[in-house]
Amino acid sequence: IAYDNIGKFVTYIFAHAPPEIVPFLVFALSGGAVPLPLTALQILAIDLGTETLPALALGREPGEPDVMRRPPRDRRAPLIDRRLLARAWGTLGLVEAALVTGGFFLVLATAGWTPGADVGAGTPLHDDYLAATTMTFAGITACQVGTAMAARTSRASLRSIGVLSNRLLLWGIAFELAFAAALIWLPPFQDVFGTAALGLRELAILAAFPLVVWGSDELLRWARRRREGAG
Repeated sequence: IAYDNIGKFVTYIFAHAPPEIVPFLVFALSGGAVPLPLTALQILAIDLGTETLPALALGREPGEPDVMRRPPRDRRAPLIDRRLLARAWGTLGLVEAALVTGGFFLVLATAGWTPGADVGAGTPLHDDYLAATTMTFAGITACQVGTAMAARTSRASLRSIGVLSNRLLLWGIAFELAFAAALIWLPPFQDVFGTAALGLRELAILAAFPLVVWGSDELLRWARRRREGAG
């Protein structure tokens, strides 16, 4: 169980690298025509604020239903193997990156932004740019909720272990959402982290992010169980 939980912790942490890296790649590859979708302080708020408690709570997960039916683990097997990396970066991470990057461009495009347009302080698009980076920050936070639920099992379905069975994780998710909300809506934090209040449309879009992240991984785990003959 301890080995499994370390893997869940690592999967959760690693999954958030792509949505943090892709925005900088978009900025660099565009030659600056696309402004930075995420600021350095917002990344720190994610890595040191919203991400921490759910990650620690995954270390307290009970054993999965099939844990006693698995063959013994090879002592020489690495903790971080290709399957873990493929899941964290290739599935969860890429889905997150697509969602948050899409959210950023949606907010900018709705405001009438075009590539190369100035979004600096004092320009007509500056407030919309702040809202767009906030959408990226909030999008990663929302995706963390879906990733946390997905990472709770490596093979079994979430239904088999119960959505509410890890109370520490639920508290961790509640904290990260409250922390993110404070940074987005409280003026003192807005000034420091460069955030702006989001509207109901953006919140409705964000509400779907956890379901998409968790659902994509749940579908792949179901396919794996089918492939391995577990039903």
